[in-house]
Amino acid sequence: MGYFRRNFRHMRIGIAGYGRMGHEVEKVATTRGHEVRVVAEAGIDAGELEELLRGTDVVIEFTLPAVAPNLVSRILSAGVPVVSGSTGWLAGYDNTAALAVKYGTAFIHSSNYSPGVYIMTKVNSFMAQCLNSFDGYRPSITEIHHTAKLDAPSGTAIMLAGQIVEKSSYAGWQRAGEESSAEIPVSSVRSGSVPGTHHVKWTSEEDAITLSHEAFGRQGFALGAVMAAEFISGKQGVFTTRDVFGF
Repeated sequence: MGYFRRNFRHMRIGIAGYGRMGHEVEKVATTRGHEVRVVAEAGIDAGELEELLRGTDVVIEFTLPAVAPNLVSRILSAGVPVVSGSTGWLAGYDNTAALAVKYGTAFIHSSNYSPGVYIMTKVNSFMAQCLNSFDGYRPSITEIHHTAKLDAPSGTAIMLAGQIVEKSSYAGWQRAGEESSAEIPVSSVRSGSVPGTHHVKWTSEEDAITLSHEAFGRQGFALGAVMAAEFISGKQGVFTTRDVFGF
């Protein structure tokens, strides 16, 4: 984790959603010298939220799709920056992001903050651009996660599919078995306690090329989220992981 250390100031980081990811964020943030507090869970009233947010530099949010939009909106409306990592609610992303601008604070959302996954997305985009020049290769995506994960496909799989669409002639993606010839098939597997594995495979009659990322735990996701918090603290606007990692 030392390889990802940059210059940053000590912060008071709030955690919204104190499940497995919230606990991992707490460990990473503490290791990097920050003070951590649990800021909010579902159902907190306005007065309690205001009190908890007082003196908090940034909130890292890993809640549930049913909770995230309202909770993130309330925190941004209080003028506190938010790093959002929950997935499955992005139909309301534009409205939520607009609140960061309105209230002069900062917001970043990503379906996956892992530095390794970010590197994978850069390679994925380049592969799609290259292989679009060759006839006969067809892409497919498989994501594997623990049985408690609610959304399927994963936000990361959807992001990877979107990159391929952007760089190729494919019209979109669809769940495997339901796709047309113009769509990318995406398979979802739920098994045991798997933190997250993603495969992008391009197959032709002659060979196959596979790009993969396998998480060994949740630390990488938490590390990237804390790095994002360090980046947006004190800033105003809407940001992406490209801003955080710098390439």
